[in-house]
Amino acid sequence: RYAGRIERRYEVDTEVIASLFRLFLKEGLGPVEAIRKVFSEMEGAASVAILLEDSSQVLLATNTGSLYFLEDPAGSLVFASEEYIARSFTERDGVKARYGGLPVTWLRPFTGRVVDLSDWSVREFDLNGTAAGPAFKQGSAFAIDEVLTEDAPPAAPGVNAGAEARLRALLEFPLEEVRQLTRCTKCLLPETFPYIRFDGQGVCNYCANYRPKGLMEDRREKLEEVLKQYRREDGKPDCVVAFSGGRDSSYGLHLLVKEFGMHPLTFTYDWGMVTDLARRNIARMTGKLGIENILVSADIKQKRRNIRLNVEAWLKRPRLGMIPLFMAGDKHFFVHVNNIRRQTGIHCDIWMENKLENTDFKAGFAGIRPNFEKERIDKQSTLAKLQMPLYYARNFLVNPAYINPSIPDTYSAFKAYYLEPREVYLLLFDFVPWNEEEIGRTLIGEYNWELAPDTDSTWRIGDGTAAFYNYIYYTVAGFTEFDTFRSNQVREGMIGRDEALKAVDEENRPRFESMKWYFDTIGVDMERAVQVINRMPRLYRQR
Repeated sequence: RYAGRIERRYEVDTEVIASLFRLFLKEGLGPVEAIRKVFSEMEGAASVAILLEDSSQVLLATNTGSLYFLEDPAGSLVFASEEYIARSFTERDGVKARYGGLPVTWLRPFTGRVVDLSDWSVREFDLNGTAAGPAFKQGSAFAIDEVLTEDAPPAAPGVNAGAEARLRALLEFPLEEVRQLTRCTKCLLPETFPYIRFDGQGVCNYCANYRPKGLMEDRREKLEEVLKQYRREDGKPDCVVAFSGGRDSSYGLHLLVKEFGMHPLTFTYDWGMVTDLARRNIARMTGKLGIENILVSADIKQKRRNIRLNVEAWLKRPRLGMIPLFMAGDKHFFVHVNNIRRQTGIHCDIWMENKLENTDFKAGFAGIRPNFEKERIDKQSTLAKLQMPLYYARNFLVNPAYINPSIPDTYSAFKAYYLEPREVYLLLFDFVPWNEEEIGRTLIGEYNWELAPDTDSTWRIGDGTAAFYNYIYYTVAGFTEFDTFRSNQVREGMIGRDEALKAVDEENRPRFESMKWYFDTIGVDMERAVQVINRMPRLYRQR
């Protein structure tokens, strides 16, 4: 719509906000009307501070509430994206005498302020309102003191059609061989599943020991009894939600805001494998719902280096039990959620953990027997907590490539996952029935939630690692996470076995685009990696 009227100069999507704002000013709109029009044209989340070089006005606006500011009588404006950051600033040496004790003001979702630096007058406005704002005020130019820059990593080289076709042809999908596997007559688990046994009727021990979780039961009244203890009436955040941008966390946010009247403070831990698709869905949800999202970013370069080192080590001696090492870097989010709770004073954190996602086979390939008694999928027995590092240690000894600079990060991840306390830890889908069709219909219909181009599934599409490790599991063992997920649905009575079998035949197909992104991002040669995987002995050929 605006082709030829604005020019793109940088590889950053937020550039369009400034370009459109300036365009609308040139067309005669005032600053408030211009920023309202920008937000009306935009899909997603934005909190902006705009200082024009030819005006004395500063404009602050947000559709999520991720703007906090303080003003002192001497004439200054300080703003930040988090209340904790703004409060911490007032206590720093060198500024405490001036700013200490000043209140931190919250800019509520879908609101803004225009501050005139010439006289420090302030005009508040509603982003969805129609009341006229102050006119554009010409003023003396403001010089920019300093611009902080960081060299961006080079973009991944493009792939010509011939090279892409060759890479695609490398990906194997042994569907017919896998269909010949003996499977549980009740669920989908095949004979290659770790520690599986079948009884005389062909039912596996996982089904025999399964205790229904009641995931189709509606316990909303019990959840409301808990939530009303924490719900705030002033609109400020009253619960912390870990938000990956995935299917369940997105739908969970919808429920918390729309149905239960909560005001979540979301946080996303970016450990280098949060995809652009996940970011866009995070922006869609938080922008539409008007809720804050704190992005906790790790040292991305270091995290991706660690992944590369461990993938390269794994390729030297590939073992299924070592695959979870690729995902060790994301476990620190347990530490960060506790930090955010302490910083904000919020005492309730709500998780969208789905018990259908239990994947005992990952630990099973490391020699750890399934624990049929555990209540939460993130919990392991004391014995398992000892067995896992011992398994890793043995593999480190026989494959010294694992002894690399990633070890401290892996160790701290282990501590975070197994030792970090969980206090008020509510699982939303322990109370609200999980309905796949309803979730998809709501997210796509109400939020224009984006799907991946290489799969029809809505699960695991924001996780940059999943396509890679699921390709390994399917190629070598003949099943993936989708088989365990659908099997749990069958056990819960959500779907029939035939429907589940039909679903995994499609869901287990290799995802080329996602795998290509993964290898480009961590700097590993995709062709060589896939060739190593394809040469691994197939468990379904060793029967």
